[in-house]
Amino acid sequence: MLVSAKEMLNKARAGHYAVGQFNINNLEWTKCILQTAQELQAPVILGVSEGAGKYMCGYTTIVGMVEGMIKELGITVPVALHLDHGTFEGAKACINAGFSSIMFDGSHYPIEENIKLTTALVNTCDVLGISLEAEVGAIGGEEDGVVGAGECADPKECKMIADLGVTMLAAGIGNIHGKYPENWAGLSFDTLEAINKEVGEMPLVLHGGTGIPEDMIKKAISLGVAKINVNTECQLAFQAAVRQYIEEGKDLVGKGFDPRKILAPGCEAIKATVKEKMEIFGCIGKA
Repeated sequence: MLVSAKEMLNKARAGHYAVGQFNINNLEWTKCILQTAQELQAPVILGVSEGAGKYMCGYTTIVGMVEGMIKELGITVPVALHLDHGTFEGAKACINAGFSSIMFDGSHYPIEENIKLTTALVNTCDVLGISLEAEVGAIGGEEDGVVGAGECADPKECKMIADLGVTMLAAGIGNIHGKYPENWAGLSFDTLEAINKEVGEMPLVLHGGTGIPEDMIKKAISLGVAKINVNTECQLAFQAAVRQYIEEGKDLVGKGFDPRKILAPGCEAIKATVKEKMEIFGCIGKA
């Protein structure tokens, strides 16, 4: 059964570790992440961008697939199904489809509009027991066509959004989606510290977890980060493993052309990446 991310994140914040949000793109992705979480007894958040939602035939399809897998694979660790960087309309669609967690990203609106739209979702999510993530200060890189430069959020604006009663807050601290450029300045811990002071005990979210050095991740966790999003890293590991399989000509031997065989090395690579991240985040055995 899907659960809200609220309890797992409050526990993570109090216990000084972080829960991983791993974005899913298809059946293999979902299965690998769930199996790894179960094996390591770690709580997990499955992230779905609106683009991935379209690709997987809509949110109802995704809910059916994830709930079916939890049952068939005997998954007992807490699993939240979360809309990543949702629009207001996307958030409503996911609530109706049965998602257990929602992110509404109003960071590109003026703060007044962000507050207005976030407020409208707070009450609905509260009543339905769904966790709600809000964002202040755009995260850099590209996410479904939205490009940001890795801005730092205003701690006062973070407090304004946190006070609305959201479950967790994503705040820009110089982090970006995708691969980090050579000249990346690193995370702004001064900003994170100031935000942490303003929002009290609220779990903070670090987007763009691919390529942030381990020491920075651990420092961010010590300053209130309880949820870290990983997407690109799994994609790169998957791509490299499948490429190797093809380049070695394994698809030309026997029944090597079977899509299950072609995708198998990629799946193992995703599992290894998820395990590595969960070790760094400190969430193994926390289910």
